[in-house]
Amino acid sequence: MRLFCQDESRLGLQLPTRRRLTRAGVKPSQRVAPLYEYYWLYAAVAPTTGEAFWWEMPPLDAECFTVFLTRFAQQYADSLNLVLLDSAPAHVAQRVPVPDNVVLIPLPAYSPELNPVERLWEDLKQRIDVLDSQVRASLTALQAHVADIIRRYTAEAIASLTGYPYLVEVARAL
Repeated sequence: MRLFCQDESRLGLQLPTRRRLTRAGVKPSQRVAPLYEYYWLYAAVAPTTGEAFWWEMPPLDAECFTVFLTRFAQQYADSLNLVLLDSAPAHVAQRVPVPDNVVLIPLPAYSPELNPVERLWEDLKQRIDVLDSQVRASLTALQAHVADIIRRYTAEAIASLTGYPYLVEVARAL
């Protein structure tokens, strides 16, 4: 039996609008189309060992969460996997089939501080080089940069970030 914590984070590019010069006292007008490009990074981590399962998906919805759960269950097919997660609509949708070797354990609503994966997202986002023009050039470049950051995480570093004492005690008791 293994204990995992799961969450998703949206990563993307907010493309800036250019400045407009006008006469003093004249407010510039410019039509702006939403140019925000993004993707979702899903992760399930074991807080005791630092094992991590990552998956990129375009949106966060029940269908994509189903794909993530299926791949996760295949990766850890040799054990019963308890997955601690928030109560996002995609997680609690009735149409999400839960694999036989996965048990979903919802956290209370509006309590992100209980999910240690939030600390992993915070650390990952701090490592993104937002000033690098190549990283900001395209979503593909950002994805490659984030994938490189993920490859450099060690199991010890992930366990250090996500190993909340109460979860470690529970996992060891299992």
